[in-house]
Amino acid sequence: MEHKDTRSLSPTTQEEIRLRAVRAVMEGRKQVEVAELFGITRQALGRWVKAYRERGEEALKGKPQGRPKGIALKGWQACKVIRKIIGNHPDQLRLPGCLWTRESIGELIENMFDIKLSRWTVGRYLRRWGLSPQKPLRRAYEQDPEAVQRWLNEEYPAIRKQAKKERTRIYWGDEMGIRSDHQAGRTWGYKGETPVVNDTGRRFQCNMISAITNGGQLNFMVFTGRFTTEVFLNFLDRLADQNKYKRIHLIVDQHPVHRSKRVRRFLASRKGRKIQMHFLPGYSPKLNPDEVLNQDVKTNAVGKKSFHKLEALMSTVRRFLHSRQKRPSVVARYFHEKHVRYAAA
Repeated sequence: MEHKDTRSLSPTTQEEIRLRAVRAVMEGRKQVEVAELFGITRQALGRWVKAYRERGEEALKGKPQGRPKGIALKGWQACKVIRKIIGNHPDQLRLPGCLWTRESIGELIENMFDIKLSRWTVGRYLRRWGLSPQKPLRRAYEQDPEAVQRWLNEEYPAIRKQAKKERTRIYWGDEMGIRSDHQAGRTWGYKGETPVVNDTGRRFQCNMISAITNGGQLNFMVFTGRFTTEVFLNFLDRLADQNKYKRIHLIVDQHPVHRSKRVRRFLASRKGRKIQMHFLPGYSPKLNPDEVLNQDVKTNAVGKKSFHKLEALMSTVRRFLHSRQKRPSVVARYFHEKHVRYAAA
């Protein structure tokens, strides 16, 4: 027998069918017979009977169809939720996680207004409010925002003014490690089948130290082993030699090597007096234009290639940096990035 699809019927009609079918079973008729009589499945009738025995006729009553009525946020409530989302992280409001999701925002709304919304409804609200899921920028909690503002508004402008008066260059320096298994970019393949790139199972790395100016000058060293005071002094010595007749300003982060006693002694020496070193605020790599060069090297020199030997990795990095030295306009464009644009002038 063909079963009827009762979902298209009104809630009242569905409720009447359930009640009549269950009463017939309670009066002693077999469930198979009743199911055939009402044109419903045996399984559905079994669920109705079980629900009736547990909770009575209340369990068989019809439920409202469609989206729930009257459950909506008022304008002032929406404004409060948006301010909470934009101004805080979930863990600051004693909610799980550090990223906002539809589930955590739904929990926030329930905590604030005792209104329970599905994740789909929360998603519709978020789109209506002009919000979208985005990859966040990570900032070290140790960073001092006041020190960053002081650097941007007072310290760096003073360095720039002094360099302009002396007609000297401002270099921005940094170091980084370069691993053979660093990967950047994507390759084409069928959906659901991740492409495989054959590579060596060995991992090796070299290190790089560099310094750039907003005029496009680039100095670098590629080396193996750890970044030590000896390596940094060697780089400073070369930087001083390449700027024989002019004093330079070098801006670096607060790495322990940069602040070591041997480096301070070198800067106080006759040759070291050509270099005046300045330190960026702690935990603020985004303020250093040389970080843009680092990303350029990782993405365009290393990330899309496969290396089987350390020598090949180092040779590729050196060739790439030499090519950038020959194109100062490219180096100067590093200073056009949003976070380091303040250093372009």
